Amino acid sequence: MSARVAELTSARVPFVHATVVRAQEPTSARPGDDAVVHADGTIEGFVGGHCAQGSVRTAALQALADGDPVLLRVLPDDAEHFPDSPSARVVVNPCLSGGALEIFLEPQLPAPLVCVVGDTPITTALLALTAQLGFVGRTAPTGASTTSTPGATAVVVASHGSGEVEAIRSALDGGVPFIGLVASRRRGAAVLDEMGLSDAERARVRTPVGLDIGARTAEEIALSILADVVRAVRVDGVGAADPIPAPVADVAIDPVCGMTVVVGADAIHLHDGDGDHYFCATGCRDRYSAQVRP
Repeated sequence: MSARVAELTSARVPFVHATVVRAQEPTSARPGDDAVVHADGTIEGFVGGHCAQGSVRTAALQALADGDPVLLRVLPDDAEHFPDSPSARVVVNPCLSGGALEIFLEPQLPAPLVCVVGDTPITTALLALTAQLGFVGRTAPTGASTTSTPGATAVVVASHGSGEVEAIRSALDGGVPFIGLVASRRRGAAVLDEMGLSDAERARVRTPVGLDIGARTAEEIALSILADVVRAVRVDGVGAADPIPAPVADVAIDPVCGMTVVVGADAIHLHDGDGDHYFCATGCRDRYSAQVRP
């Protein structure tokens, strides 16, 4: 599963990595078992049987929406001797045949992507610093369409006069939330004047980009620029929303046990005169069927 986690991370796909950290028999899962839960509710890997997977799926989708990790405790109705875990999220799953599980759910959201335009000492320093911050840095050739880099949190144009207009226009059209131009205040204003931007578009371009720290060297200028990006992300919430569109899973309530069930291709369901009903397990489906069909 580690290779799959690395693959999805590299592709900038949001998911939740679920790892079993404690298991009490009888249960089919063992500590160390893990799985990937996708944004549509599909699960790759193994963290327990069908009943446990239902609880994991629901909690994982909530963790993905919140962006916060969670320790999930999945307990049967009669759980008595499972060690207490303060701050854990507890789910009592009436469908479990016994045993109990603790599963750590860790959302993996794409790191902020900083696209730099130009081939200069400043862009070299920018790319080196983004890696140290845990951000992703990518280079776009001068004049290239930055919209070819989907999900960019920031585009920094540091090409010293070459292809600046095209790069800024492309970033504006691509909806990039942070656009910065490395230039003096006077030259930066001249570039934006030349583009004939609307007031709203002009307000989206920061020039000179970077916090004023008295920077002189390429490395110091790169530091000031990334400080500006970090402040925009962490304080202003720029690019805080998931940059990769993900399908939203529908949920339903099991009419027998009341559990939340993620509606998907493999969901257990039954259709009758009242419509479609979804169940956490076949036992609840059969019980419902027996009640409505004497």
